[in-house]
Amino acid sequence: MNRGVTPQSEDFSAWYNELVAKAQLVDRGPAKGTMVIRPYGYRLWELLQAELDRRIKDTGHENAYFPLLIPESYLQREAEHVEGFAPELAVVTHAGGKELEEPLIVRPTSETIIGEMMAKWISSHRDLPLLLNQWANVVRWEMRPRMFLRTTEFLWQEGHTAHADEADAMGETMLALGLYEQVARDIAAIPVVPGEKTPGERFAGAVRTYTIEGMMRDGKALQCGTSHYMGANFARAFDIGYTAASGRRELCHTTSWGMTTRMIGAVIMTHGDDKGLVLPPRLAPYQVVIVPIRDTAPACHELAVRLRAAGVRVHVDDRPHLSPGFRFNEWELRGVPIRLEVGPRDLESGAAVLARRLAPGKESVPLDTLPSALPVILEEFQESLLQRATAFRDEHTVTVGTWESFAAAVSTGWALTLHCGRPSCEDLIKAETAATPRCIPLAGPAESGTCVRCDQPSAYGKRVIFGRAY
Repeated sequence: MNRGVTPQSEDFSAWYNELVAKAQLVDRGPAKGTMVIRPYGYRLWELLQAELDRRIKDTGHENAYFPLLIPESYLQREAEHVEGFAPELAVVTHAGGKELEEPLIVRPTSETIIGEMMAKWISSHRDLPLLLNQWANVVRWEMRPRMFLRTTEFLWQEGHTAHADEADAMGETMLALGLYEQVARDIAAIPVVPGEKTPGERFAGAVRTYTIEGMMRDGKALQCGTSHYMGANFARAFDIGYTAASGRRELCHTTSWGMTTRMIGAVIMTHGDDKGLVLPPRLAPYQVVIVPIRDTAPACHELAVRLRAAGVRVHVDDRPHLSPGFRFNEWELRGVPIRLEVGPRDLESGAAVLARRLAPGKESVPLDTLPSALPVILEEFQESLLQRATAFRDEHTVTVGTWESFAAAVSTGWALTLHCGRPSCEDLIKAETAATPRCIPLAGPAESGTCVRCDQPSAYGKRVIFGRAY
């Protein structure tokens, strides 16, 4: 059986599609565009979810759950919102053997249903801010599905908050963006760039949209999380208001923000290589896999107990019907950071053979030192992945001032350039190069000049990241 994958340099898309299946992360669902997340892939999501959920709760938000089915009339209350999602909606028209009086939308996002509830729950300024989060599934009809990246149904969290004024709501919008940046950088080892979306790339119904953008190993961008300041748009549509201390009735300012199972795809494409997955230790379902050789399984299980006590996620692969070499290759394909090989001679010498996922060769490590040594080795590996991804991103990001250099830059990575801000110009750039504005980096220095495409004055006072994207 061929366990390898197509090299990235030969066909990155084929590499990805083969890897998510062969690494046992996902399988295709029976309905078009759906996916079945297998236990190994779902464990990645659980670990990411736990880290993000803890941070969300630590900042005062509470988890709730809202219905999957939303009355069609709810979406129609905010015109820009329904227009933006109309091509992606799945609609229920019949139930219980009868045609429904009003069609129901399978939620593509929950601003409308949560807005309806907020209007009921908020009456006074004392009720603010209202800080809610939901872990759920959503459905957006996808014409060109790709596992984890774009599927008809996917998992996510969506934060929804209501505030007394713009300043408080904007503070929340940036807080959520910061949480996403932390999780991407510190847990997934992805050096994302936080920034604001251009008007043409904003979320439907938002006043301002912010994003974290990561660079994949083919030079393309992936939007890894977004945070939206909605202004009073949804408050106006759903009458989300409060009585101020002055006694005057005011509209709330709302936010929404989300991170999805797309992050698993981001981890795969940021760190993987021609041998398979490369998983950051803080996200790896198994940080260490022990492979017994011949009759050492009992001793390996004893070692695993000691490693678990030291906080290491460990698995003993003692499948006797498979050769050690097959098991070595399988766990390399599945991205395990550290592999330990233990044979009879190793036990006699009181050592194990240690192999690191990205390092050549092997080393002998005393068994007694492993519980203290492995956590340090894993942290070093985590940091090395972040440094490796950062170096790759920086090497493939070019500051450009001419159209020729722009086109060359976005063919292999990102272009940092000045832009006029006009959606029509963005459309021309996309038509000619397939590149879109990924974000206006928050940390970008002030700079003025003319647009790289049309020579009109730049609109943002700083350079914009353009790149091809998933």
